[in-house]
Amino acid sequence: MWNEMKDYVPNDHSHQVTAEWMVQQVLDRLPTTSVIIDLGCGAGNSVDFFREFLPKLTWIGIDIADSPEVRKRKRSDATFMEFDGVNIPLPSNSVDLLFSRQVLEHVRYPEALLHSIVRVLKPSGYFVGSTSHLEPYHSFQLWNFTPYGFKEIVQEAGLILHEIRPGIDGKTLINRTYKGRPKTYSKYFNEESPLNLEIECWGQNTQRNHRQVLIRKLSVCGHFCFTCIKKS
Repeated sequence: MWNEMKDYVPNDHSHQVTAEWMVQQVLDRLPTTSVIIDLGCGAGNSVDFFREFLPKLTWIGIDIADSPEVRKRKRSDATFMEFDGVNIPLPSNSVDLLFSRQVLEHVRYPEALLHSIVRVLKPSGYFVGSTSHLEPYHSFQLWNFTPYGFKEIVQEAGLILHEIRPGIDGKTLINRTYKGRPKTYSKYFNEESPLNLEIECWGQNTQRNHRQVLIRKLSVCGHFCFTCIKKS
């Protein structure tokens, strides 16, 4: 894994991150009037996050016609579109950033969808989000992706994998499911989870650099976060 992934793992810090954190790292490179898509938007709540940073943006939430998450949608202050799970109903080269948080593991044809993502992104546009690696079954989940496997399919689709970082660790997600998803585990999506903390200590005690610690976290992560760029 080190040989295959080291070029995509940064060496600035070794902390667990979220998909939203990854977005914040590229916001200053986007136009103030950006077109931003939340693919698999569910209830559509990410619009509030994006409007905080880019008040003049065009935000569009896209999802399939029906899912447990879509049925929770109550808001009417944003634009929502339905799609068939593959073909994004937008013009080619029209999107500055496409956000996808914990969606790809639910997609029946992920590679076909990735080609559709590449089509709608502007040259040098961003595909940012997160997906599952070692996560137990949830909400019609179809797949888990290894970091290496994810690199292969996004590159084949025509994207450049710019950066990949670990989210919550897999052991914590397994324990959470086994114990019936108690609310006490929710905090670990946004702060260093137990196994990630253990790996941090290992890194300090063995004088590993940040990249080495991140690679170890990626090897056992439950979620990982990514930034991809469309070739210009």
